Formats: sequence, C-alpha cells, structure tokens
Amino acid sequence: MVWISSPVTHISGQIVPPGDKSCSHRALLFAAMADGTSYIAGLLEGDDVLRTAEACRQLGATVERTGHGAWTVTGRGGFTSPAKEIDFGNSGTGSRLMMGAMGGYTLRASLTGDESLRSRPMKRVLDPLYEMGVTAENAEDGKFPLTLIGTDQLQAIDYTPPVASAQVKSCVLLAGLNASGTTIVRESRKTRDHTERMLAGFGVELTATDNEDGGQDVSLAGGQSLRPGHFSVPADPSSAAFLLATALIDPGSEVTVEGHMMNPTRSGFLRMVSKMAEVELTDPRLVSGEEVVSVVVKGETGLKAVNPPIEIVPSMIDEFPIFAVLAAFAKGETRVTGADELRVKESDRIRATVDMLRVNGVEVEELEDGFVVQGCNGKVPGGGLVEARHDHRIAMSALVMGVKAQNPVRVDDVSMIATSYPEFFRHMSQLGANISEG
Repeated sequence: MVWISSPVTHISGQIVPPGDKSCSHRALLFAAMADGTSYIAGLLEGDDVLRTAEACRQLGATVERTGHGAWTVTGRGGFTSPAKEIDFGNSGTGSRLMMGAMGGYTLRASLTGDESLRSRPMKRVLDPLYEMGVTAENAEDGKFPLTLIGTDQLQAIDYTPPVASAQVKSCVLLAGLNASGTTIVRESRKTRDHTERMLAGFGVELTATDNEDGGQDVSLAGGQSLRPGHFSVPADPSSAAFLLATALIDPGSEVTVEGHMMNPTRSGFLRMVSKMAEVELTDPRLVSGEEVVSVVVKGETGLKAVNPPIEIVPSMIDEFPIFAVLAAFAKGETRVTGADELRVKESDRIRATVDMLRVNGVEVEELEDGFVVQGCNGKVPGGGLVEARHDHRIAMSALVMGVKAQNPVRVDDVSMIATSYPEFFRHMSQLGANISEG
C-alpha cells in the first residue's frame, strides 16, 4: 500500500517523542542480566525493542509490561540456553548487544532475523567475540542465521574496532563483564556512550579516557555483577529529529519538542540544525543521568546549508536521511563525508537517501562515504515515489519531505516505521501534516 504525504500550509504543536531506542534496548538487557527486579519507565514499545524483551524472556528473565512504557524485569544474574530460535526481526542494535551479553554465559542460542537483518554484517562483532572465546556455527559468511555458543571461560581482550561503532564497543564490553581480566575497547572516534552511562547506573565500575586519536579508551574488569534498580528512558533524539525537521522546513511553524536528549554522542543533528536556523533550548534537566531539554523551533527564515565536520558524524549517524531532507530545502550546497557506516544500516542508506532526493527533483551526488546535495531554497519539487527498502528512517524522511514539497511525496511501504516510532503518524497529524493511504 502506497502512502502519500501532501503539502500543508502550517505546522505547529507540542510533542513528547517516544523513549530512546538505544536506551530502551539497554535498559531491558541490563535489567535481564542483573540479579533481582528492575523497574523501567518510558520504554519505547516499537517492534525492535519488543524483540529484545522477548529475547530476554527466552534467555531466562521474567519480563512484564505493567502500563504504557512501564515494564518490570526480573533477572536471574545470568542467561541460559533458549528453548527455541531467537528472532530479532529488524533489530541490529538488539541482536549485536545481546550477542555480547550471551557470549559470557554457558549457553547455545540459534539467532535469526528478518530479510534485512539477515543481510547485515555480524562479522564486526563476531571477530572480537571469537578472540575472547565465543564460538559460532553456520557463521562462515558472518551473517544471520547462526548459532552462538557462549562460555563462562571468556578471556578479556584489548580491542581496537576497525570501524567506530557503539554497537561493536558495547558488544565487547558486555562480553567483558564475564571475562577473566580487564577488557579494553580503543575507539578512534567517540561513539554514543549509553552503554557506559547505563552500566554505571546498574552498578558496574568502568573507566573512559580520551586517547591521542581523538577517541576514547573504555575499560572494565571482568567478574562484575549488575545491580537491579529503577530507570527512566529519556526521549529519543533520532525520533525527535523528524519532528524538528517538519518544523524547520516550514518558515511559519512554531513547534516544541519536549525531553530532547543532549548526550554529546547523540546531539550532532541538533548542533547542525542550530546552525541552519533559529532553535531555542529551554528547561534543561536530568533524566536517569542524561541531560534533556525542550527544543523550540519558530520557523521565521529559510534554512542555510551546512557541512557536518567528520568528527560530528558518529553523533548523528541515524539522522542523515532526514538531514538530507533539510539540505534539500536549504539554500546552498551541503556535503556529507565520513559516513560510510550508512552503507550497512537497514538499507544502504547512502544510496537510499540519494534515490529518495533524486526521485523528488533534488540535485544530489552520491559519494562513497556520503553525498552532496544542491539545496532548492525551500522549493523542493516533490512528486516522486520513494522506495523505503524496508528502512524506517527512509520512509519517515520521505513523508516529512512531502509536508512542504511543491507536490505530494509517495512512499511504497511504511510498515517498518513501527520498529522505532509507533506513534509517528499520530504525532505528525498533531503537527498538521497530511499523510494518508493512497
């Protein structure tokens, strides 16, 4: 079923985005690894996170939903072999983090996912796990499906990932919790640090120090146990980006996005759009150790093109499709480089983003590690049919584009949006968007 986003005259409203997906995965997983009962509020209840919840159940934890975004998790202080295959659906984050967590327990687990996840590389997490003592069957191509064989005899490693990735870092650190010795991950570029922050909240001692490459070295000693507790999930900046973008492309808009996370490893998009237009940050506060603010956008002028520096790329890696939409509406040229990680997301997000813009009349050049967009100064032609390629961020970005394009924008599939933002359509309608089935 094709969905159509048609141009509207005015955008306004006040929205609280859903809970952060990265933090939601980790809250469930860490609570399941702990010995005792934890209480989680504000959990994102998208399909990806629900897959992690079910995986935790299959590994021996008791996981119960008690209300909207409210969950109770009782861990047993470890994992056991699941009775059946664990299906992670489309969740790259959940699957890679859990592979690290499972690796430190004596168990055998068959792992799979949907067609998209089965095409994504798992070798980047399997390689360090192999070094620590984990084994796997049917993993010759480094992709799902495979069978992971964990052990309580893991050895700590000193590891430098070939590609800066929070998922790889987190996978190795989680395995290191049950390894003999001190595990160290040396990053060439700083990546999101939710694992470090949240492990500390669950009672784990670890250190993070800046290195001479401009990244960080993160280390933790093995043999530590996680402590159960209460955790509130802050709002997801990757979801908030779609709301902010909808406001930013409308010169007459007035929109407030509540509870935006300001973690420096996640705030690159907000830092960039603050250079493109007037954005006000108000009401700073702490939610479970993360600083959050309210973001107020009053669209009074057009957008100015900006080029994200390479060092900021990891902190906005999930937001580049919607950033490309802003670039299309901006005045001037936008050049994105150093974002080669986008090639191995739910889709090849560089190719998918370029095609999304081209089919809607925007001049754009594909680079190996990014793209170059020639801004339309507010007059994006639109009128195209976008192939979502089973990628929620491509689908949502295209629908946002249609809100102020000169002609409606169509998307061939929106079903996967539920994986990360189940309230997307309701929130867009509240802002004044006109999105309907075609």
